[in-house]
Amino acid sequence: MALTKQQVVDWLMRCGEVFTQQRDFLTRLDTEIGDADHGLNMNRGFNKVVEKLPSVADKDIGFILKNTGMTLLSSVGGASGPLFGTFFIRAAQAANAKQSLDLAELHQLMQEGVEGVVMRGKAEPGDKTMCDVWWPVVESLGQSAQQQLSMAEALQRASERAEQAVEGTITLQARKGRASYLGERSIGHQDPGATSVMLMIKTLAEVAGH
Repeated sequence: MALTKQQVVDWLMRCGEVFTQQRDFLTRLDTEIGDADHGLNMNRGFNKVVEKLPSVADKDIGFILKNTGMTLLSSVGGASGPLFGTFFIRAAQAANAKQSLDLAELHQLMQEGVEGVVMRGKAEPGDKTMCDVWWPVVESLGQSAQQQLSMAEALQRASERAEQAVEGTITLQARKGRASYLGERSIGHQDPGATSVMLMIKTLAEVAGH
């Protein structure tokens, strides 16, 4: 079972709702180790994405994702805008002209998106960044594709991996971004960017599961 274009659109619309609901929670996380604006930024960015979706919903998946990335780049402040924007812009290249995605294609799309984020942010494993969630998600999707699992099951597994990975950021010391200034004081706090990635993957799993 493939992920349809309509499901991709539904996913992005739902992300708008999720980032509205989770705005204060994400901002609270960011107050502890960052600039206290992550929740506000993600909320604003995805509100803009949702505003623009109706005008691009009839286009292919690549176009929709690229538009999402450009919107996030231009409307989200801080480090999140360029990083999430880059993810969608790079992922879009793998979905060019496609109306649906099978699991192998979704895995490739995520992998390319994450490679873009890594190039932009220069993150390494254990740096306490969003990549500490992105990498396990990509790995999980790759394993599921090899095992020929259904899309819904693969995304459910990826979502569970994302939740474990987010919890894993709590014990890490930040080595990138604003949180790295805190040194050891960053230990014991959950990374906000990683939490946003987990929320996005969880939302995609919910959309694919229906």
